[in-house]
Amino acid sequence: MLGDDVVLPCHLGGSVNPDELVLEWGRLDLNPRFVFMWFEGSENVNEQNTAYKGRTSLFTDRLKDGDVSLRLTAVKHSDNGRFRCYNPKEMKADSVDLLVGSASSPGASLSGLDVSSSGVMLDCSAAGWYPEPEMFWLDGDGNIMSAGAAEKSTDPDGVYTVSSRVTVEKRNNNNFTCRVQQRDINQSRETHIHVPDDFFINESSCSVSISFNVILVVMVVLGVAFIIWMKKQNKKVKKLKKISEEQKKLIKAARLKEDLEKSNKDQKIIDQQIKSLTEMLEELKEQKKQLTDQMKEAEKMIEEDEKKFKAVDDEVTNQTGNMIEKKAQGYLKLKETITESKEKLTERKKGHLKVGFITDKLIKRTNDEINKLKERKQEIENHVKKIQKQL
Repeated sequence: MLGDDVVLPCHLGGSVNPDELVLEWGRLDLNPRFVFMWFEGSENVNEQNTAYKGRTSLFTDRLKDGDVSLRLTAVKHSDNGRFRCYNPKEMKADSVDLLVGSASSPGASLSGLDVSSSGVMLDCSAAGWYPEPEMFWLDGDGNIMSAGAAEKSTDPDGVYTVSSRVTVEKRNNNNFTCRVQQRDINQSRETHIHVPDDFFINESSCSVSISFNVILVVMVVLGVAFIIWMKKQNKKVKKLKKISEEQKKLIKAARLKEDLEKSNKDQKIIDQQIKSLTEMLEELKEQKKQLTDQMKEAEKMIEEDEKKFKAVDDEVTNQTGNMIEKKAQGYLKLKETITESKEKLTERKKGHLKVGFITDKLIKRTNDEINKLKERKQEIENHVKKIQKQL
């Protein structure tokens, strides 16, 4: 365990003359790798890793028996790893894996009320564990409770901090246990917490009303659909004689914060809807402008047809010879031209009128919806101000 002294065993076999012994204890993952060096009768510290200076030694009275075990004091988490006992003369090596474990007692506390489930939330955390531990909750009968996976984090040395939260409901004894354990190092710690009966609340009513208004607008080229979403929720909590004033304030604040969060979400949704409708309104206005330009173009074509009519009439009038026959031919030609142009203009006019009517209708409906959303947004903003003032 962290801070303990440990002996890493190694035996050469047979008797040894300490004055002739050359021995190296090292870790191949370090630079320099030397944890301890013995050279012909004394310790050599010239190339020793600074992390182990003053912390390592041999049992010199046992060297003659071939016992070259290494004593390491005040072990740290950084000592985790494989140590090699090496005899360069005989080129023999052995390895020892060191696991430095650590543990601490967890701390548990009541973190608040869970209005949605009429329960109480409990928090538990424990720091300074290695290797990675597991954390779980037990009820008063010793049964494991469902609390989800514990949250875990590590410091630069890889040491773990674990935490867990559970929501408990009123039971016979309201006794709960938070336990942390690590099987590899055979360590277990736990803490107990008792929740008084009057900490639990009864949820009297919960009503959620969600209304969706869908507006589908169809244009000649563009189809736009959007959803107006409004959500309202009210929760009422019964007054309990045994709940303190501080607890009542906590419940009220939790409800207000939840209502504030939902109101902010409503505001974001309405802002998105207003943006979409405003973009659609600009497109409709652009379409209306194009229709106006096309109407002007049609009027211009009518003027050109009148000019053509006059030109043909002048041509027939100025002809010599058989005037009746030539004039009849001219009028037939004029009639064919005017008829063809009239049919085209009539069809185009119908199309313009139809599209113009739809466009005006869509512009009006879009403006109406934008105004309604702005009014709803103002209502929510006033509601948010009211909540913030209460908080």
